[in-house]
Amino acid sequence: MEGRTFGVLSPFVGGDYYGTIIAGANRAAVSAGDRLLALQTLDPGSYNADRSGVPDYRRPVAWEHLAGVIVLAGAVDEAYAQTVLNAGIPVVTVGHELAGCSAVFGDNRSGVREAVTHLLEHGHRRIAFAGHLAHQDIRERLEGCQSVLAEPGPVLDTGDNHDSGGEVVAGLLDTYDPPVTAVVCGTDRNAMGLIRGLTARGRKVPEDVAVIGFDDLAAAMYMRPSLSTVRQPSGEIGAAAIALVAELSGQRDAPRTVRRVPTGFVRRDSCGCPPSGLPVTEDLTRYLFGQVVSLQETLNVQHELGIDLLGAHDRDPRELGWLKRTTAYAGCLALWSEDAVPVLDGELRIVGEYPAGPDLIGATMPVSRFPPAELFALAGGRNVFVVPIRSGTRDWGVLAAVGLIQESTPPGSEMMNQSGALLAAALDRGAMVAALREQEERLRDAALHDPLTGLPNRVLLADRMRQAGLRAARTPGHRFAVLLLDLNGFKAVNDSLGHAAGDVLLIEVAGRLTGLLRESDTVARLGGDEFVMLLDGLPADGAEGLVRDSIALRLTEPYAIDGGRVTVGVSIGVALSRDGAADPEALLREADGAMYRAKLAAKAASSSGSTPPSTR
Repeated sequence: MEGRTFGVLSPFVGGDYYGTIIAGANRAAVSAGDRLLALQTLDPGSYNADRSGVPDYRRPVAWEHLAGVIVLAGAVDEAYAQTVLNAGIPVVTVGHELAGCSAVFGDNRSGVREAVTHLLEHGHRRIAFAGHLAHQDIRERLEGCQSVLAEPGPVLDTGDNHDSGGEVVAGLLDTYDPPVTAVVCGTDRNAMGLIRGLTARGRKVPEDVAVIGFDDLAAAMYMRPSLSTVRQPSGEIGAAAIALVAELSGQRDAPRTVRRVPTGFVRRDSCGCPPSGLPVTEDLTRYLFGQVVSLQETLNVQHELGIDLLGAHDRDPRELGWLKRTTAYAGCLALWSEDAVPVLDGELRIVGEYPAGPDLIGATMPVSRFPPAELFALAGGRNVFVVPIRSGTRDWGVLAAVGLIQESTPPGSEMMNQSGALLAAALDRGAMVAALREQEERLRDAALHDPLTGLPNRVLLADRMRQAGLRAARTPGHRFAVLLLDLNGFKAVNDSLGHAAGDVLLIEVAGRLTGLLRESDTVARLGGDEFVMLLDGLPADGAEGLVRDSIALRLTEPYAIDGGRVTVGVSIGVALSRDGAADPEALLREADGAMYRAKLAAKAASSSGSTPPSTR
C-alpha cells in the first residue's frame, strides 16, 4: 500500500458530530496521498455515547497498519492511549486531553465569549450555562461563558450532550429567583432539547428565555425559532488533527502540541435578534433535497437489513451477501479463534468477504493486522471502517467495510453501527438455534440409545424390527433373524471386581458386537447383560448360524480389565422370520426361549465337567 494509514478511534464512525470530524480527517488524509481507518469503539447498537460511558476497548486493532492515531472524546480510556504511545504510534486527541498526547480543540472559549457578549448587548444579565460537564471541551465553554460575566449565573449539568439533557434543564429553570433570562448550552442538541422543553411548558424563546447552542448543526438553521449558535468547524478540526498526527508520525519523543481551530458566533432568532428568514437558493434547496433522499435511503437500508439479517433466510449472514443492500462497496468479516484472549492480540479468522474477490476466506491473522491490505486496495478515496461485532452475550469478532461517511444522521444511527448490531444479533440467533438443535439431538439420542454403551435401546430396536417386518411383508424372500444374547459369568465379574469393571466389560462387549455388524444390521442392549442383534436381510440359508458362531467366538475371547484378564461365556437364542408376515415381537419371544434353552444347556455342560467362565 502506498501512503500512510492513520486511524481514528471514535465511539461511533458516523453522525452529525463524529461523522463530520471523520469526514474532514478523511478528506485531508486522501489529499495528502494517505488514507484513514475509522474504528468504532462502542459496541454496535449503542445509541448514546454519553450514557454508554467510555468503552472497555483494549485490543490493538489494525496497529500494524497505523502511522498515527486520532482519538475522539469518549472513545478510549487513558490507559489504552498510553499503550498505543508505548507501541511507538503517535496519538492526537480531539476535544479532550490524555496524558502525553498532543491535542486539537475547537477554540471553545472565544466563540462562547462572543456569544455571551452578544446576550449582554441584548440586556441579559442573568445568564445560565447548561452542558455535560464531564467533557473537557464543555468545561472550556463554561469558562468562556463565565469569563465575560461580572456575576456568573447558574450552572446546570445536562448529563449528556443530546436533546434529552436539554429537556431536563428546561424544568430546572423554573426554580430560580431571580429568573434566568438566557441560557448558553454546551451543544446544539442540548439547546434543541431545551427549546422543546421550554415550549412544552408554555415559555417562549427568545421572549421569555434566550437560547444559544454550540456546534452549528445543519438542523439549527431550520428550527423555529432558528438557533443562534457558536459554529465549530468539525471538518476543519478533523483536518487539523490529521495534519498534526502526520507531523508526529515517525518521530520519537516529539514534544506535546496543542492546536486550536477558531470558532465564531452565528446570529439567528433564538438569541433575540430580529428574524432574518431562511436563505433560499437553488443550490441550498438541491442540497436539502439530497439530504432528505439520503436519510430516506438510510431508513430503507436499515429496514432491509433487519429483514435480511433477522428474518427467515437460508443464507449464512457471515457470507456478507447482505452488504449489497447497504452503501458499502466492500467488506470483510473476521471472527475470533476459540482460544483468543479478549485483552490480547487475538487471532482472527476471515469467514466472509464482499464482493467475492481475492478469496480471503479461511485466512487467519492477528487483530493488529486486520483489516487485510486487500480491503484497503478497494477503498480509493473512500473510508475504511472497522466495527466490533459484539452482543451482550458474546464477542464475535470484527467487521470491516469500505464506504462513504454518513454525516447527516444522529450519532449511532449510521449504517455501520446498525449493521454491526444486526449482524451480532443474527450470529447470536444462529448460535442459539444450533445449540437448541444440538440439545434436541442429544435428547433424541438419549431417548433412543443406551447411556452406558451408546447402543440402540428397546425403543429404537422396536422401530428397526418393525421396519424389518414391513420389508419382509412387502418383499417375497426377504428374511431376517433376531439373536438374543446373555453373558454367562457377568455376575461373577461384578461381584469380584466391582460394578465399574462390569460396566467396562459391557462397553467392550458392545464394541465387539458392533465390529461384527453389517450396515443393515442392528445391535441393541436391552438392559443388564442382555443384547439383541437384528440381522436384516439374510444373504443365504444358515447365515444366522455363522453369525451366531462368530459372536460366540468373539465374545468369549479374554478382556483386559482393571489390570487383569477376564473371560465370560455367552448364551445365544436365534429366531428366524418366515415367508409372508413376520411379527417382530413374536420373534423376540421366540429368541428369548431359544436363549433360555441355550443357557440351560451351558449350565448342564458346566456341571458335567466343562470349564466355567472365569476371572483372573
